[in-house]
Amino acid sequence: MLLFAFTGITLNHAADIAAQPQVQQKVVQLPAGLQTSLAPKDDEPDNAALPPAVRQWLSESLGVALPDTTAEWSPEEVYLSLPRPGGDAWLRIERETGSVEYERTDRGWVSYLNDLHKGRHTGLAWKWFLDIFSVACLVFCITGLFILKFHAANRPTTWPMVGMGLVAPLLLVILFVH
Repeated sequence: MLLFAFTGITLNHAADIAAQPQVQQKVVQLPAGLQTSLAPKDDEPDNAALPPAVRQWLSESLGVALPDTTAEWSPEEVYLSLPRPGGDAWLRIERETGSVEYERTDRGWVSYLNDLHKGRHTGLAWKWFLDIFSVACLVFCITGLFILKFHAANRPTTWPMVGMGLVAPLLLVILFVH
């Protein structure tokens, strides 16, 4: 909950937090044997996974783990988008020459934490964690209201405070959010 609250603040003040993106670029040459597996074909789809041998060679040559996801295929190139929390990456293979360009951008730890907060490019396991955490927070809040109801008889300010917790954000939205 502390991380969620902290990243809520950093997201609200993203324009005020300076980031110095670190860009890493690599250029390699695909071996001729693997280059032939990328030769244009008449019936090829616009989106398909890289051949396993090409993906393995690229992973080893570039030092990056490439997922088995679909790439965009055109007659000139194969483009693989590699989004990730806190940054971005992409890979482009020129089909005619076999030239490979790889670029990875890291926007820093604040951007990484903000993307975790939003579940952006985090994968299925993190999305499930966020959903379970959100349900747990709802249970926590709802049971807290029942506990308040139980103790409210001896505390006359309980319901006015709960009401302000609902009314104050609503008034802010109505009056200031356009």
